[in-house]
Amino acid sequence: MSTAPRIDIDPAAFWADPYPMLAKMRREAPIAFVPQLGSTLLTSRDDISISEKQIDVFSSHQPAGLMNRLMGHNMMRKDGEAHQVERRAMFPTVSPRTVKAYWTALFQAHADRILDSIGPGRIDFMRDFALPFSGECLKSITGLTNIGFQDMDAWSQGMIEGIANYAGDPAVEARCHAATSGIDAAIDDILPVMREKPDQSILGVLLASGMAMESVRANVKLAISGGQNEPRKAIAGTVWALLTHPDQLDLVRRGEVTWLQAFEEYARWISPIGMSPRRIAKPWGIRDVEFEADERVFLMFGSANRDEKHFERADQFDVTRDTSKSVAFGAGPHFCAGAFASRAMIADVALPTVFARARQLEIADDEPVRIGGWAFRGLQNLPVKWLH
Repeated sequence: MSTAPRIDIDPAAFWADPYPMLAKMRREAPIAFVPQLGSTLLTSRDDISISEKQIDVFSSHQPAGLMNRLMGHNMMRKDGEAHQVERRAMFPTVSPRTVKAYWTALFQAHADRILDSIGPGRIDFMRDFALPFSGECLKSITGLTNIGFQDMDAWSQGMIEGIANYAGDPAVEARCHAATSGIDAAIDDILPVMREKPDQSILGVLLASGMAMESVRANVKLAISGGQNEPRKAIAGTVWALLTHPDQLDLVRRGEVTWLQAFEEYARWISPIGMSPRRIAKPWGIRDVEFEADERVFLMFGSANRDEKHFERADQFDVTRDTSKSVAFGAGPHFCAGAFASRAMIADVALPTVFARARQLEIADDEPVRIGGWAFRGLQNLPVKWLH
């Protein structure tokens, strides 16, 4: 066990709002062992930024980790050349050029079709737009067009909960197994079509690369685990943030700030991916804390993005902020491979289309907006009054 000071947390309170405790850790013990999570947490942006690049120490390769055990050995849990080989194989799908030339128009078609189906009145924006839009986009990107967006969402949620199931809840693990089994069945169903006519989707390019089928399956599951849950929450979350900060929405509407800036600030403020786990590969020390090999550490991205040393008024949403120090998409070799696609989905399509189409869009007062999570954080709902 590391020599880091011990800090106890209330898991329920930490799930509801981790930021007060993370701020306390940054002040008092920026590297702290939290027994309730069974891990040592790094909460300082500087420590996280440096450590994420030291893959010989802070290894993503975690043979006994939840992601490997439940989803298969994907590129996110590999380091060095093994990681780069699989990342390069996927790149033709998610490169800036492909996103601009191929995916953005398809994203726009999905957004227009879904918005056309929404009638005026009281809706849950998360359920009625963010969820189906993210799901339809992900169906296209992964190549699993033979399923419904509801399946995509359920599978993503099942895996996200499964790989954050540090308490070992058997019901959560069972839902994760059901999700991965469903994905395997969907892949098997569409494989003959994809082998005959490969396309620009993740499944298409990975099959064309000659990657082993076990790795193809693991990387499609990786894309689904993050590619549905995080964009869905980020779309609804950015809309919520702008509606609750109308002066900042006006800045965007007037063109003084871009939709991308609004999205990037939301991703800093409420980090959809709040944590990334690592395994200590060899004995190591940071300042006065010593680590033993094979210890588990959590890089707390959500804390890094509110580090007072780098962000003034860090707890406030401010679309005019310089977010270049944000690590919302990671900071090292594991920088999110789908970042360009996510930005196109959210900043180029979802946000401008929603606000252009809405004659009236305001938060409904008959139900509270619920937000939660620390490993993966975001809105659970978004009740709004909507008029075309």
